[in-house]
Amino acid sequence: MAEQGLAARQAAAALLRGVIIDGRLLSELPAPKFADPADLARAQRLAISTLRWVDRADRLLGRYLRKMPAPEAMVLLRLGTVEICVENGAGHGVVNAMVSLAQKHNDTRHFKGLINGTLRKVAAEGPEKWDSLPTPQLPKWLRKPLIADYTKPVIAQMEAVQATLPPLDLTPKDGNSAALAERLGGEVMPGGSVRLRAFAQVSKMDGFAEGDWWVQDMAAALPVQLLQLKPGEKALDLCAAPGGKTMQMAALGADVTALDLSEKRMARVQENLDRTGLKANLVTGDALEHQGQYDAILLDAPCSATGTMRRHPDLPRAKDGSEFPDLFALQEKMIDHAVTLLAPGGRLVFCTCSLLPDEGEIQIEDALARNEGLEVVPVDLPNLPSDWRSAEGGLRLRPDFLADQGGMDGFYMAVLRKA
Repeated sequence: MAEQGLAARQAAAALLRGVIIDGRLLSELPAPKFADPADLARAQRLAISTLRWVDRADRLLGRYLRKMPAPEAMVLLRLGTVEICVENGAGHGVVNAMVSLAQKHNDTRHFKGLINGTLRKVAAEGPEKWDSLPTPQLPKWLRKPLIADYTKPVIAQMEAVQATLPPLDLTPKDGNSAALAERLGGEVMPGGSVRLRAFAQVSKMDGFAEGDWWVQDMAAALPVQLLQLKPGEKALDLCAAPGGKTMQMAALGADVTALDLSEKRMARVQENLDRTGLKANLVTGDALEHQGQYDAILLDAPCSATGTMRRHPDLPRAKDGSEFPDLFALQEKMIDHAVTLLAPGGRLVFCTCSLLPDEGEIQIEDALARNEGLEVVPVDLPNLPSDWRSAEGGLRLRPDFLADQGGMDGFYMAVLRKA
């Protein structure tokens, strides 16, 4: 059992090195291979928890380090600190495990003494000091522009939410949110998502195998609602994977075409459709080359994903923003091409899981200037707070909205209509 625990920690350390040192997202890294899914889950949980709390871990470690050791050693120090202070790991066992891991690599072997002494101090004093340390902050490269867009107090509120474990949001296939909430002990959120604060392994939950619901953040469930699809309408889901929005559209009775560039990701869409018993026409291809005419189009465009950092704390650690301008340019091209696929009077919902106005409000303003006859249809959904609405008629959602209920992903969405 001890060796299995060491293997999970070793896998977590490898994931952390991939993100912090190599600058890759967790989704880009090969998943650790374990015979027992519980070991894989533990490795991933330790890595994600460490990334979520790395800023606070560094503050605590700074009290015991005269200078920063090599990045490989810092990975083990951070992992051990978070396991002790957040995961409530037994100090003696965690220290021994990190020293054992240090022994396995040439890059960390000569740091064994430092890791041992430092983590012993963390085990003795860290848990009492942990909660008094400041909330983890975003890296400066991202925090500074976001403060310019939202102000420092708002960013601090977002960071407070992003430091917490996010709840699980579900979308019911039949649209009966109240029944699903009662069945699973959840609460109905604005927009109709069902939120669970406590949950087990998703695939073993009541109704998963039967396809009664799927996992989808409440913010991500709103764009399809803005389309206001009618049964039989011809609808296109551009950039469809992993399929949550495709399933929403199909459940409303639309004639859905789902498109994505990746065969692997489209296979996941098909798996989700099969589980839920829903139908859609799946097309693997480039969204900029797709042809056809549709009554309604959903464009969930490739973006910075800065709105999903509470679920993906690897993002601000692996990226530096240098790729963002290329994403902005791609979004412009995708909007303009999507407009050509709309039937007269057709609706296009543009959305991004981003906090950056360049991927939201500014894209809509520029799209209106480039495309004659295009107009914004003001959002008309019941039970949504007025401060979620943006000046041009879209929705600007932030992680700190509904913070006392667990927050939500950051998102922007707007409805465009072709004259």
